[in-house]
Amino acid sequence: MRAVVLVGGEGTRLRPLTFHTPKQMLRVIGFPMLERVLHRLRGFGVDEVVLSLGYQPDAFRLAYPTGEAAGVRLTYAIEEEPLDTAGAIRFAAESAGIDETFLVVNGDILTDLDVKDLIDFHLDRRSRATIGLVRVDNPSQFGVVVKDEHGRALRFVEKPSIESAPSHDINAGIYILEPSALELIPQGGKMSIERELFPQLVKQGTLFARAYECYWLDAGTPKNYYRAIRDILFGARMGELVPPRAWYPAPNQPEDAVGHCYFGSSVQLSSVSRVVGSVIEDGVEIADGATVIDSVVLEGARVGPGSVIRGSIVGAHTVVPEDVHLDELAIVAESTDLHPGDSLVGVGQS
Repeated sequence: MRAVVLVGGEGTRLRPLTFHTPKQMLRVIGFPMLERVLHRLRGFGVDEVVLSLGYQPDAFRLAYPTGEAAGVRLTYAIEEEPLDTAGAIRFAAESAGIDETFLVVNGDILTDLDVKDLIDFHLDRRSRATIGLVRVDNPSQFGVVVKDEHGRALRFVEKPSIESAPSHDINAGIYILEPSALELIPQGGKMSIERELFPQLVKQGTLFARAYECYWLDAGTPKNYYRAIRDILFGARMGELVPPRAWYPAPNQPEDAVGHCYFGSSVQLSSVSRVVGSVIEDGVEIADGATVIDSVVLEGARVGPGSVIRGSIVGAHTVVPEDVHLDELAIVAESTDLHPGDSLVGVGQS
């Protein structure tokens, strides 16, 4: 089966990290987020993926010059101007010559949803389009889908309160589409799949949905990107790609240190620095007296002497000067104007 993976967004919620790197290319313990998505798709029989590109397309093509990633063949569909989700899907599918049932996935969704079961359900219902849903405790931050006992989608309710929610099943960002569904999307025009295409299909009675109880995370926000990394580091999400690198215990740690760590290749760790419960990607330098606790330091960054990074994210190739304090999910990147002794507090993790 072939799939379209939507990776064209600018990742505004993850700025400043995404000023320099598309969000799907941000590392999640040794691998770009995109490769973790592709690895899952390959396990469900997807052998070719069309990347729907818009923002910084060269970052993807340079990363995968052979047109392959995570064992999946890649082709590229680059929009000249944003076409929104449905418009991007039609453009990508037609660019790749897709003429049979295909899968669509948002590239910043990390999930264990059973795609094979969703495909079987779609084919059994002879649906024109099928939405994968995931059940959540609190649907108030999402759009919920109401369906009948056969799985036919009836209506959508945007961000209902817990008390009034007609359903706790939210759109998981995974769809199965027939080529005939593309006929409802204007060629070369903008259209939202959630706000425009799906309501049309509801009126026709040709949209179905199936709900799952499984791991699901929209990793496109600072809190959730941080959580995605922590979930793998501490085992809340199993069966994931695990890099052949060093894990805790790390060198130079005090005897009472607790918490897992991941260290990429070519990490320079001073004998008088401290790292606990953190992810340190390739080529990072942690100088004398620096402390990194419950944090993520992306590839090529440098943490200066005496700096304290706690529960925060340091972007790739970022230089943190001496005696800087970052706390409560502070995020810094190459473009962040940092000076020795600065203190930054972020949005927190709650």
